[in-house]
Amino acid sequence: MTSSPIDRAADTFAAELAQWRAERSMTKKQLAARMGFDPSYISHVEGRRHRPTEDFARRAEAVLGAGGAIWQRFQEYDELRHGRAGAALREPPVPEQWMPPGTGLIVEQEVAALRYQDGYYHCTVRRALYNAGTEPVTRYLVRIAVDRYPDDPERSNLHHRDHPLTFPELDLHAYCGVPEQREPMQWHTKHDRDAFKEVWLHFENAEGRFPLYPGQRVAIEYTYRVGQEKWGHWFQRAVRLPTRQLTVRLDFPAGLDPQVWGVETSLSAEEAPLRTPLRRQQSDGRTTLEWSTEAPLLNARYRLEWRFRAAPSESVSASPSASAPVSGPASAPVSGPEPASDRMRALGIVQRGAEILRQPAQPFELPADGAVARDAADRLRAVLAHVDDAHPFTKGVALAAPQIGLPWAAALIRPPDLDAEPLVLLNPRIVDTSVETDEQYEGCLSFLDVRGAVPRPLRIDVEHTRFDGSRVITSFDRAMARLVAHEIDHLEGRLYVDRMPPGSSLVPVTEYRGSGRTGQMSPKLS
Repeated sequence: MTSSPIDRAADTFAAELAQWRAERSMTKKQLAARMGFDPSYISHVEGRRHRPTEDFARRAEAVLGAGGAIWQRFQEYDELRHGRAGAALREPPVPEQWMPPGTGLIVEQEVAALRYQDGYYHCTVRRALYNAGTEPVTRYLVRIAVDRYPDDPERSNLHHRDHPLTFPELDLHAYCGVPEQREPMQWHTKHDRDAFKEVWLHFENAEGRFPLYPGQRVAIEYTYRVGQEKWGHWFQRAVRLPTRQLTVRLDFPAGLDPQVWGVETSLSAEEAPLRTPLRRQQSDGRTTLEWSTEAPLLNARYRLEWRFRAAPSESVSASPSASAPVSGPASAPVSGPEPASDRMRALGIVQRGAEILRQPAQPFELPADGAVARDAADRLRAVLAHVDDAHPFTKGVALAAPQIGLPWAAALIRPPDLDAEPLVLLNPRIVDTSVETDEQYEGCLSFLDVRGAVPRPLRIDVEHTRFDGSRVITSFDRAMARLVAHEIDHLEGRLYVDRMPPGSSLVPVTEYRGSGRTGQMSPKLS
Protein backbone atom coordinates (compact mmCIF):
# COMPACT_ATOMS: atom_id res chain seq x y z
CA MET A 1 0.00 0.00 0.00
CA THR A 2 1.47 3.33 -1.09
CA SER A 3 1.55 6.07 1.54
CA SER A 4 0.18 9.53 0.80
CA PRO A 5 2.43 12.60 0.26
CA ILE A 6 1.34 13.87 3.68
CA ASP A 7 2.41 10.59 5.31
CA ARG A 8 5.75 10.70 3.52
CA ALA A 9 6.29 14.31 4.63
CA ALA A 10 5.53 13.35 8.25
CA ASP A 11 7.97 10.43 7.94
CA THR A 12 10.63 12.80 6.59
CA PHE A 13 10.11 15.14 9.54
CA ALA A 14 10.46 12.26 11.99
CA ALA A 15 13.64 11.07 10.31
CA GLU A 16 15.12 14.59 10.37
CA LEU A 17 14.29 14.90 14.07
CA ALA A 18 15.90 11.56 14.90
CA GLN A 19 18.99 12.40 12.86
CA TRP A 20 19.57 15.73 14.63
CA ARG A 21 18.90 14.22 18.03
CA ALA A 22 21.58 11.61 17.31
CA GLU A 23 23.89 14.33 15.97
CA ARG A 24 23.56 16.22 19.26
CA SER A 25 24.04 12.96 21.24
CA MET A 26 20.76 13.44 23.12
CA THR A 27 18.43 10.72 24.35
CA LYS A 28 14.70 11.04 23.83
CA LYS A 29 14.33 11.75 27.54
CA GLN A 30 16.94 14.53 27.42
CA LEU A 31 15.39 16.13 24.35
CA ALA A 32 11.91 15.96 25.88
CA ALA A 33 13.13 17.66 29.05
CA ARG A 34 14.75 20.48 27.09
CA MET A 35 11.62 20.94 24.97
CA GLY A 36 9.18 20.73 27.88
CA PHE A 37 7.44 17.54 26.66
CA ASP A 38 6.83 14.12 28.11
CA PRO A 39 9.47 11.61 26.86
CA SER A 40 6.74 9.46 25.30
CA TYR A 41 5.85 12.33 22.97
CA ILE A 42 9.32 12.23 21.34
CA SER A 43 9.03 8.47 20.91
CA HIS A 44 5.60 8.80 19.34
CA VAL A 45 6.72 11.44 16.83
CA GLU A 46 9.86 9.55 15.84
CA GLY A 47 7.80 6.34 15.66
CA ARG A 48 5.30 8.08 13.30
CA ARG A 49 2.46 7.53 15.78
CA HIS A 50 1.96 11.28 16.36
CA ARG A 51 2.07 13.98 13.68
CA PRO A 52 4.23 17.04 14.45
CA THR A 53 2.67 20.32 15.54
CA GLU A 54 4.02 23.80 14.88
CA ASP A 55 4.88 24.28 18.55
CA PHE A 56 6.72 20.94 18.62
CA ALA A 57 8.68 21.83 15.47
CA ARG A 58 9.66 25.25 16.82
CA ARG A 59 10.90 23.79 20.08
CA ALA A 60 12.82 20.97 18.39
CA GLU A 61 14.50 23.41 15.99
CA ALA A 62 15.47 25.76 18.82
CA VAL A 63 16.81 23.07 21.16
CA LEU A 64 18.68 21.03 18.54
CA GLY A 65 19.99 24.04 16.61
CA ALA A 66 19.41 22.30 13.28
CA GLY A 67 20.15 25.33 11.12
CA GLY A 68 16.54 25.44 9.91
CA ALA A 69 16.44 21.81 8.69
CA ILE A 70 13.79 20.59 11.16
CA TRP A 71 11.68 23.69 10.62
CA GLN A 72 11.86 23.25 6.83
CA ARG A 73 10.67 19.62 7.09
CA PHE A 74 7.71 20.81 9.17
CA GLN A 75 6.87 23.54 6.66
CA GLU A 76 6.85 20.96 3.87
CA TYR A 77 4.54 18.73 5.88
CA ASP A 78 2.30 21.65 6.90
CA GLU A 79 1.99 22.91 3.31
CA LEU A 80 0.80 19.49 2.15
CA ARG A 81 -1.54 19.10 5.12
CA HIS A 82 -3.26 22.37 4.23
CA GLY A 83 -3.26 21.64 0.51
CA ARG A 84 -0.84 24.40 -0.45
CA ALA A 85 1.36 23.70 -3.47
CA GLY A 86 5.06 24.26 -3.78
CA ALA A 87 6.09 22.75 -0.44
CA ALA A 88 9.05 20.87 -1.87
CA LEU A 89 10.36 23.93 -3.68
CA ARG A 90 10.48 26.35 -0.77
CA GLU A 91 13.36 26.86 1.60
CA PRO A 92 11.69 29.09 4.20
CA PRO A 93 13.78 30.72 6.89
CA VAL A 94 13.12 29.82 10.48
CA PRO A 95 10.67 32.43 11.81
CA GLU A 96 10.80 33.87 15.29
CA GLN A 97 11.47 30.64 17.11
CA TRP A 98 10.08 29.53 20.40
CA MET A 99 12.97 29.77 22.85
CA PRO A 100 13.45 27.27 25.66
CA PRO A 101 13.27 28.59 29.23
CA GLY A 102 16.56 30.13 30.27
CA THR A 103 17.49 31.15 26.73
CA GLY A 104 18.74 34.49 28.00
CA LEU A 105 19.35 37.40 25.69
CA ILE A 106 17.75 37.86 22.31
CA VAL A 107 19.00 40.49 19.84
CA GLU A 108 15.87 41.99 18.36
CA GLN A 109 17.87 44.24 16.02
CA GLU A 110 21.54 44.78 15.28
CA VAL A 111 22.98 47.58 13.14
CA ALA A 112 26.74 47.31 12.60
CA ALA A 113 28.34 50.23 10.78
CA LEU A 114 31.93 50.62 9.60
CA ARG A 115 33.17 54.01 8.37
CA TYR A 116 36.57 54.56 6.76
CA GLN A 117 37.98 58.06 7.16
CA ASP A 118 41.52 59.50 7.14
CA GLY A 119 43.28 56.17 7.54
CA TYR A 120 41.01 54.82 10.31
CA TYR A 121 38.12 52.38 10.40
CA HIS A 122 35.47 53.57 12.87
CA CYS A 123 33.08 50.84 13.99
CA THR A 124 29.72 51.41 15.69
CA VAL A 125 27.50 48.50 16.74
CA ARG A 126 23.98 49.08 18.06
CA ARG A 127 21.90 46.22 19.47
CA ALA A 128 18.34 46.16 20.76
CA LEU A 129 18.29 43.47 23.45
CA TYR A 130 15.46 41.56 25.08
CA ASN A 131 15.95 39.42 28.17
CA ALA A 132 14.01 36.24 27.47
CA GLY A 133 15.64 34.42 30.36
CA THR A 134 14.79 34.00 33.99
CA GLU A 135 17.71 35.90 35.55
CA PRO A 136 18.85 39.55 35.40
CA VAL A 137 21.58 40.23 32.82
CA THR A 138 24.46 42.24 34.26
CA ARG A 139 27.07 42.05 31.50
CA TYR A 140 27.43 41.57 27.74
CA LEU A 141 30.38 40.01 25.86
CA VAL A 142 31.94 41.93 22.95
CA ARG A 143 34.54 40.51 20.56
CA ILE A 144 36.91 42.60 18.43
CA ALA A 145 39.17 40.85 15.90
CA VAL A 146 41.49 42.21 13.24
CA ASP A 147 43.33 40.42 10.45
CA ARG A 148 45.52 42.62 8.26
CA TYR A 149 46.20 39.95 5.64
CA PRO A 150 43.27 37.47 5.83
CA ASP A 151 44.53 35.48 2.83
CA ASP A 152 48.01 35.07 4.31
CA PRO A 153 47.75 33.81 7.94
CA GLU A 154 51.49 33.59 8.51
CA ARG A 155 52.08 37.12 7.28
CA SER A 156 49.15 38.42 9.32
CA ASN A 157 50.32 36.62 12.45
CA LEU A 158 53.82 38.07 12.14
CA HIS A 159 52.43 41.52 11.40
CA HIS A 160 50.18 41.60 14.48
CA ARG A 161 52.90 40.15 16.68
CA ASP A 162 55.13 43.08 15.70
CA HIS A 163 52.22 45.57 15.72
CA PRO A 164 49.69 44.30 18.26
CA LEU A 165 46.26 45.83 18.63
CA THR A 166 46.08 47.80 21.88
CA PHE A 167 43.17 49.04 23.97
CA PRO A 168 44.37 52.68 24.05
CA GLU A 169 44.27 52.90 20.26
CA LEU A 170 40.85 51.20 20.14
CA ASP A 171 39.35 54.03 22.21
CA LEU A 172 36.45 51.75 23.16
CA HIS A 173 33.28 53.36 24.49
CA ALA A 174 29.95 51.72 25.35
CA TYR A 175 26.52 53.07 26.26
CA CYS A 176 23.14 51.73 27.35
CA GLY A 177 19.74 53.29 26.67
CA VAL A 178 18.25 55.72 24.17
CA PRO A 179 20.56 58.52 22.92
CA GLU A 180 18.97 61.30 24.98
CA GLN A 181 19.12 59.26 28.21
CA ARG A 182 21.94 56.81 27.63
CA GLU A 183 24.27 55.67 30.38
CA PRO A 184 27.97 54.92 29.87
CA MET A 185 28.83 51.26 30.50
CA GLN A 186 31.94 50.19 32.36
CA TRP A 187 33.96 47.36 30.83
CA HIS A 188 36.81 45.02 31.66
CA THR A 189 39.03 42.73 29.61
CA LYS A 190 38.39 39.01 29.27
CA HIS A 191 41.00 38.20 26.58
CA ASP A 192 43.78 40.43 25.28
CA ARG A 193 45.74 39.05 22.34
CA ASP A 194 47.67 40.65 19.50
CA ALA A 195 44.78 40.58 17.02
CA PHE A 196 41.82 39.57 19.18
CA LYS A 197 40.09 41.17 22.16
CA GLU A 198 37.15 40.10 24.29
CA VAL A 199 35.53 42.59 26.62
CA TRP A 200 32.71 42.37 29.15
CA LEU A 201 30.40 45.39 28.99
CA HIS A 202 28.78 45.87 32.39
CA PHE A 203 25.29 47.23 32.97
CA GLU A 204 26.72 49.65 35.51
CA ASN A 205 28.94 52.71 35.86
CA ALA A 206 30.31 54.93 38.62
CA GLU A 207 26.81 56.36 39.20
CA GLY A 208 25.01 53.06 39.73
CA ARG A 209 23.79 49.77 38.28
CA PHE A 210 21.02 49.13 35.76
CA PRO A 211 20.59 45.34 35.21
CA LEU A 212 18.42 44.10 32.36
CA TYR A 213 15.68 42.16 34.12
CA PRO A 214 13.63 39.30 32.62
CA GLY A 215 11.05 40.63 30.18
CA GLN A 216 12.78 44.01 29.78
CA ARG A 217 14.26 45.59 26.65
CA VAL A 218 17.18 47.96 26.21
CA ALA A 219 19.49 49.25 23.47
CA ILE A 220 23.27 49.19 23.81
CA GLU A 221 25.91 50.77 21.59
CA TYR A 222 29.67 50.42 21.51
CA THR A 223 32.25 52.13 19.33
CA TYR A 224 35.93 51.64 18.58
CA ARG A 225 38.46 52.51 15.90
CA VAL A 226 41.36 50.69 14.21
CA GLY A 227 44.04 52.13 11.95
CA GLN A 228 44.22 50.90 8.37
CA GLU A 229 47.63 49.35 9.04
CA LYS A 230 45.91 46.75 11.25
CA TRP A 231 42.54 46.29 9.55
CA GLY A 232 42.20 44.15 6.43
CA HIS A 233 39.55 44.73 3.77
CA TRP A 234 36.81 42.72 5.49
CA PHE A 235 34.06 43.14 8.08
CA GLN A 236 32.31 40.11 9.56
CA ARG A 237 29.27 39.72 11.78
CA ALA A 238 28.74 36.43 13.63
CA VAL A 239 25.30 35.55 14.99
CA ARG A 240 26.11 34.30 18.49
CA LEU A 241 22.71 35.04 20.06
CA PRO A 242 19.19 34.50 18.68
CA THR A 243 18.74 37.51 16.38
CA ARG A 244 15.61 38.86 14.73
CA GLN A 245 17.12 41.36 12.29
CA LEU A 246 20.67 42.22 11.24
CA THR A 247 21.89 45.19 9.19
CA VAL A 248 25.48 45.79 8.11
CA ARG A 249 26.50 49.19 6.72
CA LEU A 250 29.79 50.28 5.11
CA ASP A 251 30.70 53.93 4.53
CA PHE A 252 33.67 54.85 2.30
CA PRO A 253 34.96 57.97 0.54
CA ALA A 254 33.43 57.89 -2.94
CA GLY A 255 36.76 58.86 -4.47
CA LEU A 256 38.19 55.44 -3.58
CA ASP A 257 35.60 53.77 -5.85
CA PRO A 258 34.94 50.83 -3.48
CA GLN A 259 33.97 47.45 -4.91
CA VAL A 260 32.18 45.37 -2.24
CA TRP A 261 30.93 41.79 -2.15
CA GLY A 262 29.74 39.44 0.59
CA VAL A 263 29.53 35.78 1.60
CA GLU A 264 27.66 33.85 4.27
CA THR A 265 28.24 30.53 6.04
CA SER A 266 26.25 28.52 8.58
CA LEU A 267 26.33 25.16 10.33
CA SER A 268 24.27 23.63 7.52
CA ALA A 269 25.81 25.29 4.46
CA GLU A 270 29.20 25.98 2.93
CA GLU A 271 30.35 29.50 2.06
CA ALA A 272 28.05 31.09 -0.51
CA PRO A 273 27.31 34.59 -1.81
CA LEU A 274 24.85 36.69 0.15
CA ARG A 275 21.32 35.79 -0.89
CA THR A 276 20.37 39.39 -1.58
CA PRO A 277 22.45 42.21 -3.10
CA LEU A 278 23.90 45.12 -1.19
CA ARG A 279 22.12 48.45 -1.54
CA ARG A 280 24.46 51.19 -2.76
CA GLN A 281 24.02 54.95 -2.37
CA GLN A 282 26.26 57.91 -2.99
CA SER A 283 25.92 61.33 -1.36
CA ASP A 284 28.16 64.20 -0.25
CA GLY A 285 31.29 62.48 -1.49
CA ARG A 286 30.59 59.25 0.39
CA THR A 287 29.54 55.81 -0.82
CA THR A 288 27.42 53.74 1.54
CA LEU A 289 26.58 50.07 1.10
CA GLU A 290 23.97 48.35 3.23
CA TRP A 291 22.76 44.78 3.60
CA SER A 292 20.06 43.34 5.86
CA THR A 293 18.58 39.96 6.72
CA GLU A 294 15.65 38.84 8.80
CA ALA A 295 15.95 36.05 11.41
CA PRO A 296 19.52 34.99 10.60
CA LEU A 297 20.39 31.48 11.68
CA LEU A 298 22.22 31.04 14.96
CA ASN A 299 26.00 30.72 14.37
CA ALA A 300 25.71 32.07 10.84
CA ARG A 301 28.49 34.43 9.72
CA TYR A 302 28.12 37.25 7.22
CA ARG A 303 31.33 38.67 5.80
CA LEU A 304 31.68 41.73 3.59
CA GLU A 305 34.91 42.23 1.64
CA TRP A 306 36.08 45.06 -0.59
CA ARG A 307 38.81 46.65 -2.61
CA PHE A 308 39.38 50.30 -3.50
CA ARG A 309 39.68 50.46 -7.26
CA ALA A 310 40.94 54.05 -7.21
CA ALA A 311 43.65 53.39 -4.59
CA PRO A 312 47.17 52.22 -5.47
CA SER A 313 47.76 48.52 -4.89
CA GLU A 314 49.65 47.50 -1.79
CA SER A 315 53.26 46.52 -2.21
CA VAL A 316 54.21 43.09 -0.96
CA SER A 317 57.43 44.60 0.30
CA ALA A 318 55.45 46.44 2.97
CA SER A 319 56.11 43.43 5.19
CA PRO A 320 59.55 41.98 4.44
CA SER A 321 58.76 38.87 6.44
CA ALA A 322 55.83 38.02 4.19
CA SER A 323 57.92 36.31 1.54
CA ALA A 324 61.09 35.56 3.47
CA PRO A 325 61.53 31.94 4.60
CA VAL A 326 61.31 31.27 8.32
CA SER A 327 64.67 29.96 9.38
CA GLY A 328 64.82 26.76 11.40
CA PRO A 329 67.23 25.64 14.11
CA ALA A 330 70.91 25.26 13.32
CA SER A 331 70.48 21.48 13.18
CA ALA A 332 67.99 21.63 10.35
CA PRO A 333 69.30 19.61 7.39
CA VAL A 334 68.25 22.25 4.87
CA SER A 335 69.34 25.86 5.08
CA GLY A 336 67.34 27.36 2.26
CA PRO A 337 63.76 27.20 1.06
CA GLU A 338 62.77 24.01 -0.73
CA PRO A 339 59.82 23.69 -3.16
CA ALA A 340 57.59 21.70 -0.75
CA SER A 341 57.98 24.19 2.08
CA ASP A 342 57.49 27.07 -0.33
CA ARG A 343 54.19 25.57 -1.46
CA MET A 344 52.98 25.17 2.10
CA ARG A 345 54.07 28.67 3.06
CA ALA A 346 52.23 30.07 0.05
CA LEU A 347 49.08 28.31 1.27
CA GLY A 348 49.28 30.11 4.62
CA ILE A 349 50.86 27.37 6.74
CA VAL A 350 53.24 28.66 9.39
CA GLN A 351 56.73 27.21 8.98
CA ARG A 352 59.19 25.79 11.50
CA GLY A 353 60.91 28.49 13.50
CA ALA A 354 57.77 30.56 14.04
CA GLU A 355 57.13 31.29 17.71
CA ILE A 356 53.49 30.21 17.63
CA LEU A 357 54.50 26.59 16.93
CA ARG A 358 56.22 26.47 20.32
CA GLN A 359 53.38 28.00 22.34
CA PRO A 360 50.61 25.92 23.98
CA ALA A 361 47.29 26.61 22.28
CA GLN A 362 44.50 28.45 24.09
CA PRO A 363 41.61 26.10 25.04
CA PHE A 364 38.07 27.09 24.09
CA GLU A 365 35.47 27.87 26.75
CA LEU A 366 32.59 25.94 25.24
CA PRO A 367 29.81 26.46 24.49
CA ALA A 368 30.49 30.20 25.02
CA ASP A 369 33.31 30.15 22.44
CA GLY A 370 31.29 28.06 20.00
CA ALA A 371 31.35 30.67 17.23
CA VAL A 372 35.13 31.14 17.58
CA ALA A 373 35.63 27.36 17.52
CA ARG A 374 33.52 26.93 14.40
CA ASP A 375 35.38 29.75 12.69
CA ALA A 376 38.70 28.06 13.50
CA ALA A 377 37.39 24.74 12.16
CA ASP A 378 36.16 26.41 8.95
CA ARG A 379 39.54 28.08 8.40
CA LEU A 380 41.32 24.76 8.94
CA ARG A 381 39.03 23.10 6.39
CA ALA A 382 39.68 25.84 3.84
CA VAL A 383 43.47 25.63 4.16
CA LEU A 384 43.45 21.83 4.12
CA ALA A 385 41.40 21.88 0.92
CA HIS A 386 44.07 24.04 -0.71
CA VAL A 387 46.75 21.69 0.61
CA ASP A 388 44.99 18.74 -1.05
CA ASP A 389 44.91 20.60 -4.34
CA ALA A 390 48.62 21.41 -4.16
CA HIS A 391 49.95 18.14 -2.76
CA PRO A 392 47.68 15.06 -2.39
CA PHE A 393 48.31 12.85 0.66
CA THR A 394 46.89 9.34 0.38
CA LYS A 395 47.94 8.17 3.85
CA GLY A 396 46.11 10.80 5.85
CA VAL A 397 46.77 14.45 6.58
CA ALA A 398 45.97 16.81 9.44
CA LEU A 399 46.36 20.41 10.48
CA ALA A 400 46.40 22.23 13.83
CA ALA A 401 45.20 25.79 14.37
CA PRO A 402 48.67 27.15 15.34
CA GLN A 403 49.92 25.99 11.93
CA ILE A 404 47.70 28.60 10.27
CA GLY A 405 48.50 31.30 12.80
CA LEU A 406 45.52 30.75 15.14
CA PRO A 407 46.18 30.39 18.90
CA TRP A 408 43.25 28.03 19.57
CA ALA A 409 43.23 24.35 20.61
CA ALA A 410 41.63 23.01 17.44
CA ALA A 411 42.80 20.43 14.93
CA LEU A 412 41.37 18.90 11.77
CA ILE A 413 42.18 15.26 10.93
CA ARG A 414 41.50 13.71 7.53
CA PRO A 415 41.74 9.91 7.89
CA PRO A 416 43.65 7.72 5.43
CA ASP A 417 40.25 6.72 4.03
CA LEU A 418 39.75 9.47 1.46
CA ASP A 419 35.97 9.05 1.58
CA ALA A 420 35.80 9.70 5.32
CA GLU A 421 34.79 13.11 6.64
CA PRO A 422 37.55 15.13 8.35
CA LEU A 423 37.39 15.02 12.14
CA VAL A 424 37.42 18.23 14.19
CA LEU A 425 39.07 17.97 17.61
CA LEU A 426 38.59 20.76 20.16
CA ASN A 427 40.61 20.93 23.39
CA PRO A 428 41.97 17.39 22.85
CA ARG A 429 44.21 15.67 25.38
CA ILE A 430 45.49 12.10 25.56
CA VAL A 431 44.15 10.32 28.65
CA ASP A 432 45.41 6.77 27.99
CA THR A 433 47.79 4.94 25.65
CA SER A 434 48.60 1.35 24.76
CA VAL A 435 51.82 -0.28 25.91
CA GLU A 436 52.53 -1.41 22.34
CA THR A 437 54.31 1.13 20.13
CA ASP A 438 55.80 1.27 16.67
CA GLU A 439 58.17 3.61 14.88
CA GLN A 440 57.11 5.24 11.63
CA TYR A 441 58.36 8.07 9.50
CA GLU A 442 56.35 11.27 9.90
CA GLY A 443 56.23 14.49 7.98
CA CYS A 444 54.87 17.90 8.93
CA LEU A 445 53.29 20.57 6.79
CA SER A 446 55.32 23.12 8.75
CA PHE A 447 58.62 21.62 7.49
CA LEU A 448 57.68 19.39 4.61
CA ASP A 449 61.16 18.98 3.10
CA VAL A 450 62.24 16.35 5.65
CA ARG A 451 60.96 13.20 7.34
CA GLY A 452 61.75 11.71 10.74
CA ALA A 453 61.18 8.33 12.42
CA VAL A 454 59.00 8.74 15.51
CA PRO A 455 57.89 6.07 18.03
CA ARG A 456 54.25 6.35 19.12
CA PRO A 457 51.62 4.17 20.85
CA LEU A 458 49.49 1.97 18.62
CA ARG A 459 46.36 3.15 20.45
CA ILE A 460 45.45 6.37 22.25
CA ASP A 461 42.34 7.48 24.10
CA VAL A 462 41.62 11.18 23.64
CA GLU A 463 39.25 13.37 25.62
CA HIS A 464 37.91 16.23 23.54
CA THR A 465 35.07 18.75 23.66
CA ARG A 466 32.09 19.13 21.36
CA PHE A 467 30.84 22.52 20.22
CA ASP A 468 28.03 22.30 22.77
CA GLY A 469 30.55 21.96 25.63
CA SER A 470 30.05 18.23 26.27
CA ARG A 471 33.18 16.13 26.66
CA VAL A 472 33.73 12.74 25.05
CA ILE A 473 36.54 10.19 24.92
CA THR A 474 37.43 8.65 21.55
CA SER A 475 39.88 5.81 20.89
CA PHE A 476 42.19 5.93 17.88
CA ASP A 477 44.28 3.06 16.51
CA ARG A 478 47.47 2.85 14.45
CA ALA A 479 47.40 5.35 11.55
CA MET A 480 44.72 7.55 13.11
CA ALA A 481 46.41 7.34 16.51
CA ARG A 482 49.62 8.67 14.96
CA LEU A 483 47.86 11.48 13.12
CA VAL A 484 45.92 12.57 16.20
CA ALA A 485 48.93 12.34 18.53
CA HIS A 486 50.96 14.47 16.11
CA GLU A 487 48.28 17.19 16.15
CA ILE A 488 47.93 17.13 19.93
CA ASP A 489 51.69 17.68 20.08
CA HIS A 490 51.20 20.80 17.94
CA LEU A 491 48.54 22.09 20.33
CA GLU A 492 50.93 21.55 23.25
CA GLY A 493 53.75 23.44 21.54
CA ARG A 494 55.75 20.36 20.47
CA LEU A 495 57.00 19.14 17.10
CA TYR A 496 57.61 15.54 16.12
CA VAL A 497 61.38 16.11 16.22
CA ASP A 498 61.03 16.39 20.01
CA ARG A 499 59.93 12.74 20.13
CA MET A 500 62.61 11.29 17.87
CA PRO A 501 65.04 8.90 19.65
CA PRO A 502 68.41 10.36 20.67
CA GLY A 503 70.90 10.22 17.85
CA SER A 504 68.20 10.11 15.16
CA SER A 505 68.43 12.54 12.28
CA LEU A 506 65.98 13.99 9.82
CA VAL A 507 65.99 12.63 6.29
CA PRO A 508 65.58 15.02 3.34
CA VAL A 509 62.48 14.07 1.41
CA THR A 510 64.57 13.57 -1.74
CA GLU A 511 66.47 10.78 0.04
CA TYR A 512 63.43 9.38 1.83
CA ARG A 513 61.41 8.62 -1.28
CA GLY A 514 61.70 5.00 -2.20
CA SER A 515 64.03 4.15 0.70
CA GLY A 516 61.68 3.80 3.65
CA ARG A 517 62.38 1.11 6.22
CA THR A 518 61.16 -2.38 5.52
CA GLY A 519 57.69 -3.00 6.82
CA GLN A 520 56.98 0.69 7.48
CA MET A 521 54.13 2.66 6.02
CA SER A 522 54.38 5.92 4.12
CA PRO A 523 54.58 8.95 6.42
CA LYS A 524 51.55 10.69 7.85
CA LEU A 525 51.54 14.40 7.12
CA SER A 526 50.29 17.06 9.49
